[in-house]
Amino acid sequence: MKLREWATPLTMGAFAVMGVTGVLMFFHLDSGLNKPAHEWVGWAMILGVAGHVAANWTSVKRYLTTSRMGQGLAAAGVAVLLLSFLPTPGARNGSAPVQAMRGVLRAPIASVAALTGRPLDQIRADLAKAGVELPSDEASIASVTGEDRGLQARAIDVLFGGEAR
Repeated sequence: MKLREWATPLTMGAFAVMGVTGVLMFFHLDSGLNKPAHEWVGWAMILGVAGHVAANWTSVKRYLTTSRMGQGLAAAGVAVLLLSFLPTPGARNGSAPVQAMRGVLRAPIASVAALTGRPLDQIRADLAKAGVELPSDEASIASVTGEDRGLQARAIDVLFGGEAR
């Protein structure tokens, strides 16, 4: 099968999914699997675009070397990408939900229990089933999970989802 036969349709399909889910997320109208679809289909988009560029390399190269518009748009894309890594004022510690999550992860589990509406003993037992063993009521999830974001996410799910997974 020729590269062009799958790369261009894959790019088009991935663009459709990412475009629609991206607009929904921008306006906070996403639901269900919109966000995971957007994130995972992004990998298909990368593969499709890489294949499309490879299949059309001669045209792409000619366009980028002779077209001022093409050069300008490519340069603008690179500039936006680089700028996206700069910290923004007032967001040094992340968004409000990220800050709240960090607070829950760093707080003693006895304090976090009040937020869940469940007894502390039950929470500690559910967390233990999920692989998060807290040595005391004053220990925090962050103190026992370190930088393991997967384990931290599992603990948050247990706390606010209500069961060990």
